[in-house]
Amino acid sequence: MTLLAILLWPALAASLLLGAGVGWLTGLPRNGPARSGALLLAFATCVAGGLAISGLVPGRAGLWVEGGALILGAYLVGAVILAGLSRRTGAVS
Repeated sequence: MTLLAILLWPALAASLLLGAGVGWLTGLPRNGPARSGALLLAFATCVAGGLAISGLVPGRAGLWVEGGALILGAYLVGAVILAGLSRRTGAVS
């Protein structure tokens, strides 16, 4: 997984920045469907991470699962951090 992170650092940086931008512009989810969607994305990240750590998916498909888990996780981290920051600073009302 460390080697994969080293090889995919441009994609990880881009997804972190994209998530940060989206989080800053939209803020934290306020209504029911938006919260459900956010929880579904967090659950999908946990499932993909669990599959990547357990090694249940071999070969090229496993590489895609591991890469997707890393990239989706970086996106969500960026989105949550800047969404909370935008709410705290009052950028999104």
